[in-house]
Amino acid sequence: MFKLKEYNTDAKTEILAGITTFLTMIYIVIVNPVILSSAGVPFDQVFTATIISAVVATLWMALAANYPIAIAPGMGMNAYFAALVVGSNGSIDYATAFSAVFVAGIIFIILSLTSFREKLIEAIPNNLKHAISAGIGLFIAFIGLRSAGIIVANKSNLIGLGDLQSEKVVLTLIGLAITIILYTLNVNGALFFGMIITGLIAFFRGQLSFDKGLFASPHLPDGLMISNPFAAFGDVIHHDLYTVVFSFLLVTIFDTTGTMVGVAQQAGLMKGNKMPRVRQALLADSFGTTIGALFGTSPTTAYVESSSGVAAGGRTGLTGVTVAILFIVAAFFSPVVSSVSGVAAITSPALIIVGSLMMGAVAKINWNDFDEAFPAFLVVLAMPLTSSIATGIALGFISYPLMKLVKGKGKQVHPLVYVFAVLFLYQLIFLPH
Repeated sequence: MFKLKEYNTDAKTEILAGITTFLTMIYIVIVNPVILSSAGVPFDQVFTATIISAVVATLWMALAANYPIAIAPGMGMNAYFAALVVGSNGSIDYATAFSAVFVAGIIFIILSLTSFREKLIEAIPNNLKHAISAGIGLFIAFIGLRSAGIIVANKSNLIGLGDLQSEKVVLTLIGLAITIILYTLNVNGALFFGMIITGLIAFFRGQLSFDKGLFASPHLPDGLMISNPFAAFGDVIHHDLYTVVFSFLLVTIFDTTGTMVGVAQQAGLMKGNKMPRVRQALLADSFGTTIGALFGTSPTTAYVESSSGVAAGGRTGLTGVTVAILFIVAAFFSPVVSSVSGVAAITSPALIIVGSLMMGAVAKINWNDFDEAFPAFLVVLAMPLTSSIATGIALGFISYPLMKLVKGKGKQVHPLVYVFAVLFLYQLIFLPH
């Protein structure tokens, strides 16, 4: 079913890769409820909805498209939902806001059933694809360094070096050293075993504890957030939520598409300029967004942390099935998940190492032609500095056609690139992001 031999892998490697991906992205089942609960959504509602949407979307990606890419509610869109859609608008409650997410998901499904998103992937210039992969790598390495406390906020120049004597940083550096050694020795599952060893050290050093117990039954306090799909469309029309729907749609399309391309390139699964089984893959996040809205969570997206599983050897949907199963298990062990996800030193080394591996894509960028190099540079630079994959992609899409026009090469640019350059320019200037 997963064609393991064809992809030069085996079940053990795929399962270890799935565990690695799961451990690097499990924080979302805690962080997402924390963010959305600030908008009034019950914590348990979002916790369960997060897992349901992640399981549905990741299984679709695994079984229908056979990719080792995990999907879950995305960071950024949850903050936009809580702070701007609900928080800054007294007339909009969270139930109404979920209607906008649902409508965006339905439109997303329709677009994914057509050749539109497929053509979009083919339309992205190769240099920008390589830049997206490298930018994601730099971004997740930055996330790892920041969450571990190795990089901290600095008043004079925004960021600076953290306290290298703190227990959190020391544990991260030890875990990083252990994982680097294992990876250098070509140990299968080096990232996963690095996390296990780091977790054991954290436990015996008192940095990891399970004071809240081990088991808790998942439930949905509010039941289904959307029981009548037609009423959801009515809410969008009544409250004029067209801009909100557009924002969810635009950012999620490019966040997911960019991540899929970057991870697929890292795994060596791209066939020239095309992504095999792309339509099945693109339906995964659109279904995840729609299902997630029904139960009570913000839009889903392909997770950059999937690259950690790819680095651990994941090449097929068996990796995704493993992730989905672990999410189901996590639904019954929320106290344990909360404890492990609260120790950044366990997962940060994997993110840093994977980031270094993905940065190798910069070698494939054409740095000799400035009209090719500078848009790629903006993509790589903007992703970590703005903490947004979509913003990096936006700047690349805006600058690329402009520079080609100035150079007299405007006809070489795909028409879709021009269309989205205008849309991204509008989004960056006039819409919250």
